[in-house]
Amino acid sequence: MSEVAMHGHGVRGMSRAALQALAGNADPGKFGRMFPTLPAHEADEDELFELAEAMKDAVGPDGRTDPAGDNPDVPAGYTYLGQFVDHDITLDTTPLEQQKADPLATTNFRTPALDLDSLYGDGPGIHPYLYDRAPDTHRVIERFLIGKASASKDKAGEDIRALDNDLPRNQVGHALIFDERNDENLLVAQFHLLLLKFHNKVVEDLKDTQPALKDMALFHEARRIVTWHYQWIVLFDFVERLTEPGLVRRIKHEGRRFYRFKSRPYMPAEFAAAVYRLGHSMVRQSYDHNRVFNAGPDAIADGTLGLLFNFTGKSGQIVGQLKDAVSRGGGPGPLPDLPSNWVIDWRRFFDLGTPPEANFRLNHARRLDPFIVPALHTLPGLRPETDKTAARDFVLPFRNLKRGLQLGLPSGQDVCRAMGIVPMKPSEIATGSDGEVAARHGFHKKTPLWYYVLKEAQHHHKGERLGPMGSTILAETFLGLVHGDPDSFLWQRTNWTPDLTSQTPGHFTMADLIRYVKDINPIG
Repeated sequence: MSEVAMHGHGVRGMSRAALQALAGNADPGKFGRMFPTLPAHEADEDELFELAEAMKDAVGPDGRTDPAGDNPDVPAGYTYLGQFVDHDITLDTTPLEQQKADPLATTNFRTPALDLDSLYGDGPGIHPYLYDRAPDTHRVIERFLIGKASASKDKAGEDIRALDNDLPRNQVGHALIFDERNDENLLVAQFHLLLLKFHNKVVEDLKDTQPALKDMALFHEARRIVTWHYQWIVLFDFVERLTEPGLVRRIKHEGRRFYRFKSRPYMPAEFAAAVYRLGHSMVRQSYDHNRVFNAGPDAIADGTLGLLFNFTGKSGQIVGQLKDAVSRGGGPGPLPDLPSNWVIDWRRFFDLGTPPEANFRLNHARRLDPFIVPALHTLPGLRPETDKTAARDFVLPFRNLKRGLQLGLPSGQDVCRAMGIVPMKPSEIATGSDGEVAARHGFHKKTPLWYYVLKEAQHHHKGERLGPMGSTILAETFLGLVHGDPDSFLWQRTNWTPDLTSQTPGHFTMADLIRYVKDINPIG
């Protein structure tokens, strides 16, 4: 598992030198600074590593984390919605020649936007390998390809039939998707699949309700509907769940104060390398994945992070038709494709109002606090002969802290003052075992930005949502990314509200999307 394999990696090409070169530009390019005049927070790497090691979540004898560390307001599916969104807004397929001609990407680049280019590519004409063919004419059509999960068994030996519930793959197991990062772990892969099915369901409904739409007109209308509902979910279901209800609308009404650009959005370093790395704090050590893989006595095994990475083509053991690929259901592989007993039960990841029943539990994300599960403190790929200095880079919290140092991010206190927010007191940051380490090195007075964001959420809201600085940066950035896209609903139809079927008319959530697709728990 590389850094990219987990939530919240940097935009390609971002460096301190490049950020400094772009500071102050009205349109800084693909990346830039939200607060270009603030000084960089300087720290010793040994001290940052000591802080990173103190940021480890405790696990019990059963290998699971304390349920008290779960976030009661955020189901675990939002962790992987966040990862999918991260890949969507950081997708950059700029040809190498253009990168060389414009190394800082100030004039020719893919603008970060919530436009689902990670799903659609450039459409059926340019990227036909993503799309299905008509069975009679063999022409490429407006529907996405869907892959199969092969037949398997549960713990009792009962058959689970083959299902249309995997990403489409080629003969060696590579996912036929536009952004291969969405096959890094099974949860983000199943999320990508859900979006493919969402598009296909919209296409089928449009054929019934607007039969005059044909071919590319049908495709473009389906893409618009899917993209606008996705943008709504990100702003009003995801962002406001992590901040507070009404914040996005308030900023929209009052105007963005800190994330500003002249004509095209950029990726702020403070957001990409600090605030949005909040997702690492949300990751669980293991998940109740479906009725076959959970912590219960009737399950084959717990849904650990290791297994969730195993059942992929990019990071794991799905290898297609390569020699000796044999499906063994529980793993680890090699495997020709995804076994059907690993198809997700969405009721366990988003709150669909499922009544209590045996062998069922809704997974919650971990709280937004400075504690990261042990699995992310020992990333795969570490070899016994690796020296101690190199081994540090396999500790994800250290990697995040070091990245902030390399980019010259300002301290949390300086960012708060620049925003007119009263910073936390040093005594408030110095709380807990992690805070003691922070105070030992003076980080309670000048705090690394990523750590400050997590500590702020812990202090103000017990880790259930972000604090004032983190909330404002998160909400302003996402609102700006949507507002800066001329094809978004904020540009095209200012007062638009979702019109697909939902529990609350005029609103649309992840739970509504899953109900609309009608693929809630395929294995039963």
